[in-house]
Amino acid sequence: MTRQIVEDISNDTKTVIGHNLQPTPWHIFPVREFKNETRLARTSRIVKCSYLSCLTSSSNGEATFTSEAETCPEFYRWIYHDLEPWAKSRVSYDSLMEAKKFASLRVVIISGRLYVEYYYDCVQSRALFTVWGLLQLLKRYPGSIPDVDIMFDCMDRPIVDKKDHAAMPLPIFRYCTTPDHFDIPFPDWSFWGWVEVNLGPWQEEFKSIKKGSKVTSWDKKFPYAYWKGNPNVLSPIREKLLLCNDTNKWGAQIMRQNWALEIAQGFKNSKLSNQCNHRYKIYAEGYAWSVSLKYILACGSLPLIINPKYEDFFSRGLFPKENYLPISPKNICPSIKTAVEWGNSHPAEAEAIGKAVQDYMEQLSIDRVYDYMYHLITEYAKLQDFKPVRPPAALEECVDSLICYADETQHGFLERSAASPSSTPPCKLPPPNVEMIKKQIEAKNAILNKSELII
Repeated sequence: MTRQIVEDISNDTKTVIGHNLQPTPWHIFPVREFKNETRLARTSRIVKCSYLSCLTSSSNGEATFTSEAETCPEFYRWIYHDLEPWAKSRVSYDSLMEAKKFASLRVVIISGRLYVEYYYDCVQSRALFTVWGLLQLLKRYPGSIPDVDIMFDCMDRPIVDKKDHAAMPLPIFRYCTTPDHFDIPFPDWSFWGWVEVNLGPWQEEFKSIKKGSKVTSWDKKFPYAYWKGNPNVLSPIREKLLLCNDTNKWGAQIMRQNWALEIAQGFKNSKLSNQCNHRYKIYAEGYAWSVSLKYILACGSLPLIINPKYEDFFSRGLFPKENYLPISPKNICPSIKTAVEWGNSHPAEAEAIGKAVQDYMEQLSIDRVYDYMYHLITEYAKLQDFKPVRPPAALEECVDSLICYADETQHGFLERSAASPSSTPPCKLPPPNVEMIKKQIEAKNAILNKSELII
């Protein structure tokens, strides 16, 4: 094979870290550049990582379970709700190909091996860590994941509107959804680490945050609400929230997160375990949903959630006044003040809500995240009316291929989040209960639609 042919192959090969890919048209971000690579180094790397790394990778084998399965959390029932649009029509190959228009990548699993076809680049290292998470699922439950063909988008906002696609619901997985979209929520990349902002794997972060939350007793915590984040993400909610930064008037401390400064200073002031010193923590959506939700809930503070538009896979299990206090997006500052005043005059109840939601997040261990992925993929695969085959342009991804592409920092994060075969089967999925989900939605909306906070 001549050098020119090899270079031509590398120039046509789309990779998990963004080689030869453009940003998604529906969410533009700067085109990725690989300035630190010579043409020869780039060609060698692509050939090695994309074509040679998985040649010697072996099958994960078959699962061997030595203990009984537990029962999954109740919110797993939402899997049936999310897949209900295809319960009768099933997922056809035609609908999958239509969904391709809105996908950044395609994931195909056949006989326990993972193949990915890349269409568009994903911002930062989302694709790398999302694909890594899928590989860890295959390691955790070897031989148990069915053959499946999935369209996936790695950007923030849901895109398959129910009104526009009522005649043919399009199946696409992403990190969040809304009641008005067909998009199927799937665990986001940060469960395995968000290297750009120095957030470790979920099991590490939760343990660290919970430990930090115990440093100060409830009565010694600052008696006001706290939010620290980036308001410069085209988020009207966060822009409004900035106006609430007055502990005397509104009972809130609102702080901008300057990530450029944090990176320059080695993330000295952004450690999440040091941000659990307030009785109340605020969640405000960004450009869409925000990965910050799970870290806020892990603190054990009473969450004040500005009524969200978007939902991720686990947030549907949260209920207002039981797991958090709702904040009106139309009246943010007064709503925060009312919540803080109620909490300060009812400290036992406020602390109990914070403890309950921290327990909820503790139950959402990385093991349970894998179980959710397992059940969602399994139920989705049952609905496909065609046999998945490897797309001609799809490349096999394996642990070695991702490690090959990862830089030194990413490599460390990937290794820290590596899974092992489970001795326990996936948790038992509760049976579908349409009426229960319907009543939960109605009860939640009845509370959230009220203009005032009534405890």
